[in-house]
Amino acid sequence: CFVTFSGGRDSSTVLATAAALARREGLSLPVPVTRRYPDEPATDENEWQRSVVRHLGLSEWIRFEYRNGETDLLGEAAREGLRADGVLWPPALQTHRVMYRELGSGSLVTGEGGDAGLGDRRGTPLTASRNGAPRIATLRSAAAALLPRPIRQRRIARRARSSQQGRWLRPHALAEHTRLIAADLASEPLRFDASTWHLTRIRAFHALRHNHAAVAAEYQLRAFEPLLDEGFIAALARAGGRWGFGDRTDIMKAVFSEVLPTAVLERSTKAAFDRVYTSRATRDFAREWDGSGVDPDLVDIDRLRAVWLSERPTMATGVLLHSAWLASEGQA
Repeated sequence: CFVTFSGGRDSSTVLATAAALARREGLSLPVPVTRRYPDEPATDENEWQRSVVRHLGLSEWIRFEYRNGETDLLGEAAREGLRADGVLWPPALQTHRVMYRELGSGSLVTGEGGDAGLGDRRGTPLTASRNGAPRIATLRSAAAALLPRPIRQRRIARRARSSQQGRWLRPHALAEHTRLIAADLASEPLRFDASTWHLTRIRAFHALRHNHAAVAAEYQLRAFEPLLDEGFIAALARAGGRWGFGDRTDIMKAVFSEVLPTAVLERSTKAAFDRVYTSRATRDFAREWDGSGVDPDLVDIDRLRAVWLSERPTMATGVLLHSAWLASEGQA
């Protein structure tokens, strides 16, 4: 059983739980699989990785080192996948092929979905207000959580107008984007248990699980995302009840304190990987791109190109990048 392992809290909890389960059931221990990028300091999790692996007593650990754009969204592995399968969401799935083809057959477990499944809920500030002396900001957030849905939707839409999508979407497209985002987010229930189960209705997570399983299967791997599994989500909802546990760290400690040290569960830092997906291959394509494959009525072509060439690239444009590349290859 392979477990993709970055050293972050989500992948650490999945790896630790898999190790505990394997020992309890007398099974082979899971094998962490880590991608490292020595030339990208923002991705460095080496100390956290070693700390977790040492704590779990794991002797086998697969580490891949990438220095030459192997995981670029237009790297060789991604282009191979685009030719075979076309555009997929999330776009990073196409880059995972560079790792999957080296692993061989087996099970592949990931920490995908942790930000949603273990993150804050609409009612989190209310729980925080009940659990201690709340700050003014917490009280304001609690009051906002109690507002009627139409008002919450308008407030969310106002905040969403300054989202990063404004870097490339035309004004009317950004307005529609913010309307849809606000409608989605405002539909979240207030109770922790209902809000947690609400995650199972989000199409993006179903698409992620389906597409990841399909790509992994091409390499004789069976992919699982336990933090998005309906059984886990139902158990978390039931355990949290009406009020839940508190913030993300409180949830992590309540659920995983038996398998990981407090320092890991409480950490507040997080690596950033956007640049490893948008390196030389992406920039070379952006410079020569003729604008095809993207709807110019919705997207400002020049501004999108500038995003791909900037020092602040974002995975949010990955689907557009793949669509543009396929068009340049005559496969749109």
